Amino acid sequence: MAKAISIPEYARGATFEDVWAALLEVSEQLNKTERIVRRNSKQMGELHRRFGQLAEHLVAPNINKRFNELGYHFGGISPGGIKIEDEQGRTKTEIDLLLENGETIMAVEVKTKPAIKDVDHHLKRMEILREHRDRLNDKRKIQGAIAGAIYGNEEKKAVIEAGLYVIEQSGDTMKIEVPQDFVPRQW
Repeated sequence: MAKAISIPEYARGATFEDVWAALLEVSEQLNKTERIVRRNSKQMGELHRRFGQLAEHLVAPNINKRFNELGYHFGGISPGGIKIEDEQGRTKTEIDLLLENGETIMAVEVKTKPAIKDVDHHLKRMEILREHRDRLNDKRKIQGAIAGAIYGNEEKKAVIEAGLYVIEQSGDTMKIEVPQDFVPRQW
């Protein structure tokens, strides 16, 4: 048995054309709303990307000096993102900053506010970098760091426990926090 549909009082007597016109108007409003949402999402994505670029520009200028103070003697830095691709040209991972010398490669991930998940992602990134360098017959040791403008205590602890350097905003420069018993992990 079919269920009866109740028609609101204001709609009684409406013609098919009236209903059709109302549906078209609602459809047009939905399309406008969808365009606004898409535009706002794109703008938010662009804003997030620019915050990331800003953070990288704050870290990059003096980061090799900070590591050199720890005895690394990095001569060069590759800012702006390094992509590692698979055989089909698909991006496997990206590294924000790469510092190199004859013995060590330092892969630095830059975040405005590092989160615990960023540590896990960077550890995976380090594995991909090691595999990539092995294919190139590059046997230098690889180490990692996560740089951030705003660090929480739990996030900082997770970075250190993972064997990664903590690079933190300190005034108008960056500092590398190295606890007394810290041993950087090598890949």
